[in-house]
Amino acid sequence: MHQIKRKDKLSQQEQSTIWDGIEGFSQTKVPATGRYELAFLLHDSEGLLLGGVQGNYDNFGWLWIDSLWVSAELRGQGYGIRLLDEIEAEARINGCKNSHLTSFSYQAVDLYKQQGYRVFGELEDYLPGHSRCWLRKNLV
Repeated sequence: MHQIKRKDKLSQQEQSTIWDGIEGFSQTKVPATGRYELAFLLHDSEGLLLGGVQGNYDNFGWLWIDSLWVSAELRGQGYGIRLLDEIEAEARINGCKNSHLTSFSYQAVDLYKQQGYRVFGELEDYLPGHSRCWLRKNLV
């Protein structure tokens, strides 16, 4: 008998198995989707991690930005924009024409808008007083 079990965090192998299963099914419907990881990290002179951006891109020309973070003491100094520029530039080199991400209204929606992203979906009061926004940008 098959069992469903709750798990708080997937192992790398479990995540890969799920992604590979999705990719295998998708290839029966569309050309290979592909999944290529990207990350850029911001360190100080002693190697302390102070920020980063991570995401992935696919064979359809889309960059997905999963997360972008800059430590509180460096915010407002342009590091978030620099990290965003780095991941977008690398995505362009690899054929991406578009980018998408999600952010909460209390996070970086305004920053993304200033960098050319536009909101295409919003769930108001996702948590009281705040929206969850989906944004996209043409990279070309």
